[in-house]
Amino acid sequence: MPIEQINPQEAKDLLDQDPEAIYVDVRSIPEFTAGHPIRAINLPIMNKGAYGMEPNADFAKVAAAVLPKDRKLIVGCLVGGRSQKACEILAQQGFTQLYNVYGGFGGGRNPQTGEPQPGWKDLGLPVSDENGEGVSYPSLAAKAK
Repeated sequence: MPIEQINPQEAKDLLDQDPEAIYVDVRSIPEFTAGHPIRAINLPIMNKGAYGMEPNADFAKVAAAVLPKDRKLIVGCLVGGRSQKACEILAQQGFTQLYNVYGGFGGGRNPQTGEPQPGWKDLGLPVSDENGEGVSYPSLAAKAK
């Protein structure tokens, strides 16, 4: 199955319809802790380094350890670019139910039409600051060791 492109409202609808769907927020830890979609877990594809954003070398390993391959994975970032890359990596690992959220948390553009797409936060969709066990990246990364 190809990576499906969905907007934030469609992502929320999928979460509402499927209680086993997982929202994978691939933004950095500081971005995630400042607020994220409800039911999201943090699995950053990039981390802040000394010279800006750097790839998270453990992304694929942690994903394989904590994400069930038979679940719908709704993958989001701030705009939709990092989440698209994350979906491509996950597809290479054998995940088949992948949904990239264009517009992400902060807003972007529809990849097919180029029209502006408000983000999750701008649409007034539910936001959480939960960052505990099973949600935070450090707790998820510990399961991959």
